[in-house]
Amino acid sequence: MVENDETPLDLFLKIGLDERTARNTIANNKVTSNLTAVIHEAAVTDGCSRTIGNLLYTVATKFPANALVNRPTLLQYIVSSKIKTPAQLEAAFSFFTSTGSENFQLNDFEEACGVGVDVSAEDVERTVNEIFEENKSTILEHRYRTNVGDLFGHVRKRQPWADPKIVKQLIDAKLYELLGARTAADDEKPSKKKKEKPVKVEDKIVALETSPAQPAEEELNPFLIFPQPEENFKVHTEIFFSDRPVLRPCNSKEMLERHLKATGGRVFTRFPPEPNGYLHIGHAKAMFVSFGLAKERGGCCYLRFDDTNPEAEKKEYIDHIEEIVQWMGWEPFKITYTSDYFQDLYDLAVELIRRGQAYVDHQTPEEIKEYREKKMNSPWRDRPIEESLKLFDEMRRGMIEEGKATLRMKQDMQSDNFNMYDLIAYRIKFTPHPHAGDKWCVYPSYDYAHCIVDSLENITHSLCTLEFETRRASYYWLLHVLGLYHPYVWEYSRLNVTNTVMSKRKLNRLVTEKWVDGWDDPRLMTLAGFADCSIIRLDRLEYYIREELNKTAPRTMVVQHPLKVVITNLEDGSITDLDAKKWPDAQEDDASAFHKVPFSKIVYIEQSDFRMKDSKDYYGLAPGKSVLLRYAFPIKCTEVILSDDKETVVEVRAEYDSSKKTKPKGVLHWVAEASPGLNPLTVEVRLFDKLFLSENPAELDDWLGDLNPQSKVVVPSAYAVPSLKNAAVGDRFQFERLGYFVVDKDSTPEKLVFNRTVTLRDSYGKGGK
Repeated sequence: MVENDETPLDLFLKIGLDERTARNTIANNKVTSNLTAVIHEAAVTDGCSRTIGNLLYTVATKFPANALVNRPTLLQYIVSSKIKTPAQLEAAFSFFTSTGSENFQLNDFEEACGVGVDVSAEDVERTVNEIFEENKSTILEHRYRTNVGDLFGHVRKRQPWADPKIVKQLIDAKLYELLGARTAADDEKPSKKKKEKPVKVEDKIVALETSPAQPAEEELNPFLIFPQPEENFKVHTEIFFSDRPVLRPCNSKEMLERHLKATGGRVFTRFPPEPNGYLHIGHAKAMFVSFGLAKERGGCCYLRFDDTNPEAEKKEYIDHIEEIVQWMGWEPFKITYTSDYFQDLYDLAVELIRRGQAYVDHQTPEEIKEYREKKMNSPWRDRPIEESLKLFDEMRRGMIEEGKATLRMKQDMQSDNFNMYDLIAYRIKFTPHPHAGDKWCVYPSYDYAHCIVDSLENITHSLCTLEFETRRASYYWLLHVLGLYHPYVWEYSRLNVTNTVMSKRKLNRLVTEKWVDGWDDPRLMTLAGFADCSIIRLDRLEYYIREELNKTAPRTMVVQHPLKVVITNLEDGSITDLDAKKWPDAQEDDASAFHKVPFSKIVYIEQSDFRMKDSKDYYGLAPGKSVLLRYAFPIKCTEVILSDDKETVVEVRAEYDSSKKTKPKGVLHWVAEASPGLNPLTVEVRLFDKLFLSENPAELDDWLGDLNPQSKVVVPSAYAVPSLKNAAVGDRFQFERLGYFVVDKDSTPEKLVFNRTVTLRDSYGKGGK
């Protein structure tokens, strides 16, 4: 906890983090807790230099969990500046990953991390000169297009403890010395090779047969990242409490031995869908991960129906799930139901109460929500254990009305993790169960049952999607207080997709070093799509996305870079609502297939849709030329208003043809003022592209140097038609002539944010490969 009412933001600013990084950090509860603990362990609550602060931040996000006992030692070295560079810190992480929680010799640690090794500027300069001499011909050929990251990597291999700032300065100076000042030619884009004719299908087949690509080991076997069952003795996570020491749950030696004896050392996984609906593509990925890991390791995978809610489950859904699992080629080791364990779960709930870790609560759902928002304890939280035992028995026997009582776990209502706010373990439902019949009128919650059944079934690897990451604390807390075996939990979003990296270490680095906007950044391609363990090519994936969105995403109009067009022969204040199609095949008598767009004296088109000089192959607007405004009228440019520089177009004036007799070839999308003098609806548009320029960036030494600088472009003030005003998060649209977009969760009532999912046409082959 932060003392003296000091906020985490204040603490993070004191150690030199810039305000943007600090604010992004406090949005992540896990990193906030880690960094707060690190700052206190390092005894720098009064502040430190920015260099030390940045290293502490890296420790908070990357220190190996199996060696937390040794973290204070590393922090002492950082604060005393014995470890002062990112390279030394990375070496320290590698050292502790291999040693774990075992004792180690300080001499070995210092040698591994370059402590006390001083690399002079002269040493670095000599190494840089050697690298340039060895690569001189290549540098002279490519000049300032030379990959500086490669040069940096060569120096790093020979001088791992050199100051990276000095290395960068010397490389830049050496480039200037060898090449002189940059020329205009250095800034020109490389000339494109002449487009070759498409290869015939027969030739493609022969080429594939004669020269197959050699996939990397990780591509052939994506399950290599998972540990063996006998390795499940390490700390799983850190659970921070407001009123007690940090909990670092792990299996004891005796507990792990009992588990391995029961399983024979084999891998046990589970695919646990709720039988409350039909499966979707996300479940296909979940099946691949869970069934695939078990198959690859010669283990077993349960098909477990998570049937804790009798009101939502149907036999129809159960039959469907079994059919789909079989259709996809998976064979369950055993089909089980959470309801098979209802008696065990109830008995363990009684034990939880006896241990003082659960209580019967009478708050309504609204009161529970309010108290959680205020981080307040329930009035019944501290009731006597015997009283809760009696009430829980009465709940089981149907003596208490539905909604009048729940059993809640006594976790931590003041935690920074909302999934530790005394989650509900049991609730009353007078509903017969499709599988268990009418024996029970109390049913366990997912948060209570999931981890316990994992343990009872001796699951070695509990695999789930990233959305469950914040539930780790609750999962392990419950198993810890009940003294049950702890499965290894893994939240996955792992795919082999071109133009990105799939290594967890690399993904972690991209996220923690803010190269991307977080784990849900669209550029990370965390999208389900396995196919026989092979690489999913980005162009193929986008093709199927377009196919689907073309059927499901309604059309609308947005102008990203508006250019003002004044319709001079239209009266001031005149506004006409026109019908615009949501779908290409919209029927005229189907009102739901259209949306209204206002047409007024002031309209906006894309800046790129206007030129001062017309050409034969150009279909946009130009002086004296006509175009058709989609769903509206033809307009003809009559005048152009330039800025003071006599080059920049600030306004176009045009006349419209109300009779529509003009038949121009060009058709433009547009947005008009819905009210005189008021700008159209302003939205933010984010244009995402492939994250890396190369198909296989993981193979590059300087893989970060291959990041695509145009992978995310933000258009802060695009104009949209009024009908988009009520779009909700997750809604998808086709912006005509621009692409397919989805409403982002960053949207606010004041401003909508749209992310581009995919362009209208494949642009994959246009970038680097």
